[in-house]
Amino acid sequence: MPPLTVLQLLPEMQVGGVEQGTIEIAAALVRAGHRALVVSAGGRMVPTLEATGAQHVALPIGRKRLSTLLLTHQLREICEREQVDIVHARSRLPAWIGHLALRGIPAARRPRWITTVHGPYTVNRYSRIMVSGERVIAISEFIRHYIRHGYPDLDPGRITVIPRGVDRAQYPRDYAPPAAWLEQWRQAHPELARRHALVLPGRLTRWKGQEDFIRLIGRLVARGLPVHGLIAGGAHPRKRKFERELQRLVIKLELEPAVSFLGSRSDLREILATSACAFSLTGEPEAFGRTTIEALSLGVPVIGYDHGGTGEILRSIFPAGVVPVGDIEAAADRLAAFLQQRPLLPVIHPYTVARLQNATLAVYRELAAAPRASLLQRA
Repeated sequence: MPPLTVLQLLPEMQVGGVEQGTIEIAAALVRAGHRALVVSAGGRMVPTLEATGAQHVALPIGRKRLSTLLLTHQLREICEREQVDIVHARSRLPAWIGHLALRGIPAARRPRWITTVHGPYTVNRYSRIMVSGERVIAISEFIRHYIRHGYPDLDPGRITVIPRGVDRAQYPRDYAPPAAWLEQWRQAHPELARRHALVLPGRLTRWKGQEDFIRLIGRLVARGLPVHGLIAGGAHPRKRKFERELQRLVIKLELEPAVSFLGSRSDLREILATSACAFSLTGEPEAFGRTTIEALSLGVPVIGYDHGGTGEILRSIFPAGVVPVGDIEAAADRLAAFLQQRPLLPVIHPYTVARLQNATLAVYRELAAAPRASLLQRA
């Protein structure tokens, strides 16, 4: 098969799982001899993307304004000028712009159309664009179930489950942070010298589980266990009120010596590696659960609620970490057991970047070789 030109669409290249996945697929395309193009409004991760050999085109296709529809013509020109073979949409508004752009290209030279469903969007006309792909990628079995339940008329043969993954070279088993980092960490957090560090990664937003985590630390302290809770994640400027609510909860429960707010971190890998256990206590199911697999890859146990992608990962490779949703007492019991006897952790697992890349490129190749449909799937 000749080299392919694949164009990925997303709102921006700031930070997050969608952006990271875009970079990972771009790198795999270039490494395999294909061309990787990305259209977004840009952002801090563009240099990382371009370092893979991919080309970025700045176009604000995720801007929620009526004028964004005018970008359809520019995107169509990019597809034709660059002789794009496949367009891969990763977000709803960019997908609508991409879908409209492709409908204006004659069928004989129209790029093939792929969508990835990254989350359980509200089921409605607007969200349906994410299942309009000739191939629809679900990032977990949980998302596949969401698609089947929300869009029962969709041909299940168009859905391919490709879980997200981690780079085992970046998250190796028993990773040891650099000595300089450890020294700085110990100086900044002397309270951890005689306590087990417990970490909840995630931005500060109500559904991410920080309230349950604080109450969990309270239960553990009441049992006399030497633990310290680390809340690793920053608050969006519009979420400062929730951050203050969490701080007041810590004060109310008299947990100031036992809980630290770390803010946004670029060294989460190191924090995870030095922790006794990581937690995922989301009030709503996550689409995948990246930090869960990052911690497990490092050899750090995870205790998480049994729903969404996190429950799926834990049931698959570390069932000892699963607890019922909302059951803080069960989470406390499980942590106490882990501290008494360290659990056996998986040495290998299937949630790797290499598997994600290989499976995605296989979908590209299969679709590129498949007979063309006469029309795009209805959105």
